[in-house]
Amino acid sequence: MNRLVLIGNGFDLAHGLKTKYEHFIDWYWEEWGNRLMVGKKYKYEDEFCLFELRDKVGIGNWYLVRDWYFQDIKLNAKEFVQRAKNDTNLCIFNYKSPFFEQINKSIEDKGWVDIENEYYLLLKRYAIEKPSKNDVINLNKQLHFLQDKLIEYLSEINEQDKNTIDKIKEKIFAPINSSDVAVGATKVLNEYVDWCMGLQHGELERKLKEYGIDSDRSFIYLNEVDEYWQNRTSFVDYPRVFRLPDNIMLLNFNYTNTAMQYMPLEGQIFFLNHIHGEVSNPQNVIFGYGDELDDDYKAIQNINDNDYLKNVKSIRYLESCKYRSVLSFIDSAPFQVCIMGHSCGNSDRTLLNTLFEHRNCISIKPYYYIKENGDDNYLELVQNISRNFTDMKLFRDRVVNKEYCEPLTHKKKQLNLMV
Repeated sequence: MNRLVLIGNGFDLAHGLKTKYEHFIDWYWEEWGNRLMVGKKYKYEDEFCLFELRDKVGIGNWYLVRDWYFQDIKLNAKEFVQRAKNDTNLCIFNYKSPFFEQINKSIEDKGWVDIENEYYLLLKRYAIEKPSKNDVINLNKQLHFLQDKLIEYLSEINEQDKNTIDKIKEKIFAPINSSDVAVGATKVLNEYVDWCMGLQHGELERKLKEYGIDSDRSFIYLNEVDEYWQNRTSFVDYPRVFRLPDNIMLLNFNYTNTAMQYMPLEGQIFFLNHIHGEVSNPQNVIFGYGDELDDDYKAIQNINDNDYLKNVKSIRYLESCKYRSVLSFIDSAPFQVCIMGHSCGNSDRTLLNTLFEHRNCISIKPYYYIKENGDDNYLELVQNISRNFTDMKLFRDRVVNKEYCEPLTHKKKQLNLMV
């Protein structure tokens, strides 16, 4: 049995990285503030917005505005740009991009934003509701500009913060619990255990060695096997060495390299797949939308214009072998899915549906997080997971019940398995 670990933005957040889209937008505005505070031109603009000093201000550059217009108020870069946006007597501020304006409105109204979803909503409007080829072309340009800025931002924070949480490692390399396995996969589990019973101690030792368990400790696991042979009914679960995944793939949906620190220096059974690319290789980054199950997707596809499909993830997966590598992994053996920080939203729906409803999927275990008020997001997470299923009976069987799940970074009694 294998394990496929879905790594999303919550994984980076758990490591102290400021990788929310809201963090990125704050950084963008702060960059604007720094630019204006030293600016000597009357007008500045980029793909998203425009700042222009009004004639009656009587000053032809921004750094004099900073020193004269706000002489009694000491403003930092973020405060300065906010004042410039709001003070209509000082300057003209305009959003040039409905896409970026909607992103900011979402943050103001809800406190958060799903940029890829906002892109798709506008794409549907320009393709179906109020068709406009020029608007689609401009929308794609704006998305690419935002992607470049996002990679620039992530490259900076990826270098600055190296904080880690060791407890996550225990969860990634932990044995698969029988209680996590779907009822419909019980036969698969039993057949796998029967196969393991035919393995010699030497073969099991090689597996334990891959996990960094040396011969001094491996005898504990092998003794469990011998005891299980003698009296199976006394065991609460199958021997741990049987339940250790034969292969583990970290499927990283982030662009950062946080997941790299969980890859053993040696071993042939652990794999890291940057399915959407990395900050170190910006030209291969995939950023867009991937929901072929959406009712409107077929209508967009039928327009027969490639500009409308330019940022569809499931098409861009063909630019590398990473997606095929995932398919090979899930086709090779029964596997458990562990969700670590991925919201399972609709922007990755095509891929997630392929994973969740695959014939070899025996379990989907979400690791939730605890909010500041003490509540958790388990229910919200499984609601999102449900949207990636077309078979709701399968959904209810494969998703692990909350009583067997745990927070991603919650401190818990240390597992016996140490890697």
